[in-house]
Amino acid sequence: MATLPAGPARVIRARDDEDLTEFFAPQRTSHTALPDHDPFVRNLTRGVLEVLSGAREVDQLARWLTEDPFRKLVTRANLAARARSARGVPARRPVHAIVSVRHQSPADGVVESVVIVRGAARTRAVALRLEGVDGRWRATSLAVL
Repeated sequence: MATLPAGPARVIRARDDEDLTEFFAPQRTSHTALPDHDPFVRNLTRGVLEVLSGAREVDQLARWLTEDPFRKLVTRANLAARARSARGVPARRPVHAIVSVRHQSPADGVVESVVIVRGAARTRAVALRLEGVDGRWRATSLAVL
């Protein structure tokens, strides 16, 4: 049985592992290779408001969010559910009207949006940062004001 020298084989394997990691890591996508962001922003905003009202499960939005905004949304949805439970208010599907949507693109494959939404009791702003990853939009930041 022949053995290979330990030194060069390890270096080649380490480089191969780095190349594979880089190859399979999330890939940034140019703005031109992505679909229109406006419908995505509007649908994600509606979904987030439905999650906060208890009408939708937060897991349904997991594919649209990166880890940090997903965890923050889970926390906020749990707090909203506890507040509804303490007041004895059932979860209802919210009725919102999107008043305006503003977009800005600070870099290629990045869109920052603010959506103004009017509900029955109040008007809210939803701020989103979208980044093109693996040929689709994903929200990397989310704030509901």
